[in-house]
Amino acid sequence: MNKLLKTFLVVFILGLLAGIAGYVFVYNKPHTDYARAKPELIVDARQCFDEFVNNRSQAEQKYNGKIVQLTGALTRIESNDSLSVIVFVFNEGIFGDEGIRCTLLPGYKVNSLNLKPGDRIEVKGLLTGYNETDVIMENCSLVKP
Repeated sequence: MNKLLKTFLVVFILGLLAGIAGYVFVYNKPHTDYARAKPELIVDARQCFDEFVNNRSQAEQKYNGKIVQLTGALTRIESNDSLSVIVFVFNEGIFGDEGIRCTLLPGYKVNSLNLKPGDRIEVKGLLTGYNETDVIMENCSLVKP
């Protein structure tokens, strides 16, 4: 009985130490700095949107989960309390404008850049998918020419 208790205590302590070590390493893992990350793909915004409309599954394999840099003519900027969304519109659909929506990183001061509709801009961010009307990008930043 004494040997069984010692074995149980050793296994318990090793498991506890492994759990603590795993928690510390995962908790302290550095997060991706999307503003400084290098794009995996550089593409025209219209071309990217057309690829999703014409062949969604192939476009998802190519773009989803990757840092993509888009170049295109700005349609508008939508803002709420702390987030701004850059919008490229390419079609008028049943439910409104269809295109690419790029949510900028929190606190990104897009108003100070004096952007206006029609300006050619470059946006970089994580492409997360297509929802039948818009290609969605998150954690975006403007690329300085």
